Amino acid sequence: MANFSKSNVPQFSVDVYQNEYLPEGGREVNAIVTVTSTGGGTSGGIALGRVAASPSSIPGRTPGAAVVIMVDCSGSMEYPPTKMRNARDATAAAVDTLRDGVEFAVVAGTHVAQEVYPGGGRLATAGPATRAAAKDALRRLAAGGGTAIGTWLTLADRLLATADLPIRHGILLTDGRNEHESPDDLRAALEACAGRFTCDARGVGTDWEVKEVTGIASALLGTADIVADPAGLAADFTRMMEDAMGKEVADVVLRLWTPVGVEIAFVKQVAPSVEDLTDRRTEAGPRSGDYPTGSWGDESRDYHVCVRVPEAGIGQEMLAARVSLVLPDPAGGAPQALSQGLVRAVWTDDMAASTSINPQVAHYTGQAELAQVIQQGLDARKSGDFDGATAKLGRAVQLAAASGNADTAKLLSKVVDVVDAATGTVRLKAKVAEADEMTLETRSTKTVRVKK
Repeated sequence: MANFSKSNVPQFSVDVYQNEYLPEGGREVNAIVTVTSTGGGTSGGIALGRVAASPSSIPGRTPGAAVVIMVDCSGSMEYPPTKMRNARDATAAAVDTLRDGVEFAVVAGTHVAQEVYPGGGRLATAGPATRAAAKDALRRLAAGGGTAIGTWLTLADRLLATADLPIRHGILLTDGRNEHESPDDLRAALEACAGRFTCDARGVGTDWEVKEVTGIASALLGTADIVADPAGLAADFTRMMEDAMGKEVADVVLRLWTPVGVEIAFVKQVAPSVEDLTDRRTEAGPRSGDYPTGSWGDESRDYHVCVRVPEAGIGQEMLAARVSLVLPDPAGGAPQALSQGLVRAVWTDDMAASTSINPQVAHYTGQAELAQVIQQGLDARKSGDFDGATAKLGRAVQLAAASGNADTAKLLSKVVDVVDAATGTVRLKAKVAEADEMTLETRSTKTVRVKK
């Protein structure tokens, strides 16, 4: 483990957990890389990345941030009438949570996107007067029209681009399916916004499409969740905004360098949720590639790196990969190295050493499988393949129990009757509340940390 830091910035550390021993002819090397960011929120940290011109970016002050809240105002938000009221109240609660000095805007989303506050293609600076004015503007929100989420994201991107600030974040709420633009339109909007701002997405009620909401959060490195009861929106929006206000550093990438002859099998975030980053690689020089990680506060995340090394004889060893946390210079200068760790390969004829599975690797391999079999089981259930659904969801129950993932186990118990968790013996429930099924699907990628 190595750690690099300098005063007034969050400190990053990298710890690598692996069994570096391979049998003769062995090629696959697995490692769990734990990245921890500390100190930014308590030591007067300034945000890294883009240079901020606002007073909030000077040493000893909290980092400059900009946030756009996108509120679904389509016609379906009027049914029941309390839904629109809850959305207004939730947005007001989020506005109240904004730190003084944060730039912000509110967007109403239908089949088009409209600025609610402050208007004029600009952002407002949070303070007592602007928060009051924003909440006054929210009272005029009314439901009507369709749903074209790509237009909401495009407007949010345009507004956020007016702020030369390090932390750019969106919060998106929808209650319906994206029916008034094509999937290609939404995909193009997400591709255009990726890397420009992060976004948390929420579905309220049960008439929205889980894969759309989770896809938005995945593409924009945010969180996704369901708020089945609109009455819970205010508390959820407050938590989301508090998390956004806790971010200290943006645009950090996981840089993976590999020697000649080493192939990258995959790179995945595995905690606090499973997110495959393999296809998001951008080249960063000879044998180096960058994988985006988004914004960081005081937190820790785990990544699973799997590489294939050339075959070697007993007693030989090699550096299989070097994993670094890097902050690219937006002006094109030299990037700042924040921390790094090494992944090794050693060939041995000691069978006990070469067949041992590192506990962290074993745990997160199971967590990734858990997320996968839940999705496969729910898809099978929807298609009428009840035997397949029973088998997959039974395996999910077994994995959740073995890893201590109590939250996921509880969600699974609302979809299946558990006969024996240890063996994964379950029966599909005859009737499942739609909210319970959607909650399980939306939260299926959430993981628990390895038991110490």
